[in-house]
Amino acid sequence: MSQEDVVFGTEDILRSLCNSVTKVLSIATHSDIRYSGMVQRISKTCLKPDIGCFVLFDGGFSGLVVINFSAPAAMELYSSYMLSMGMAKGDLASAHTSDDVANVMGELMNQIVGDFTGKVARELQTHITQNQPKMLALNKQVMLSVDTNLDKPEARRVTFYTGRNNIFYLELAIDRTEFIKLNDFDQNEIADPDELLAQVNAAATPTTPELAASPGDQDELLKSLGM
Repeated sequence: MSQEDVVFGTEDILRSLCNSVTKVLSIATHSDIRYSGMVQRISKTCLKPDIGCFVLFDGGFSGLVVINFSAPAAMELYSSYMLSMGMAKGDLASAHTSDDVANVMGELMNQIVGDFTGKVARELQTHITQNQPKMLALNKQVMLSVDTNLDKPEARRVTFYTGRNNIFYLELAIDRTEFIKLNDFDQNEIADPDELLAQVNAAATPTTPELAASPGDQDELLKSLGM
């Protein structure tokens, strides 16, 4: 195969994102996070109960990442993460609708996307930026597609399993795109050390309360999305 035939497409981008999810969550929760070897083609991305989180990114290519957590999955990840950070079990939030749970899940989502954008810079030699993750505690399914800004969207869904076999789903919608390798390059020489340090510091910074949308904020957010 010639260098021109080495193509990095949608499934490769999805695999890279899934690996960021398992890496960040496994380290944060000290548990085994894994995902299915099968991927679903879907027509649109949706926010679903019990906690929906989405991040938009733009730059070298545009897209949307949605993660839908069941209440048991969210509480397991939240509890494991906070206990590993030294919080007493009695101080943990008792319900997935708590602002504290939304803050923590938003922080983890931010770390996941930060890890992913770093790999995109190294592996694809392009740059993408993302907005602040938005977390919504939902009590019913919201059939909402927020990928209308994409010209030729491709959407995929992947099933993830926590250490206790609770399930959550990742959905990715991106413009149809392919990256073709023209020249060999050393990935280790591409990354700017100062930029990497900034990414690490940003990922380690506690999430602000803005990630946990209040009922009024949720109404405004849903209204802005056309609901």
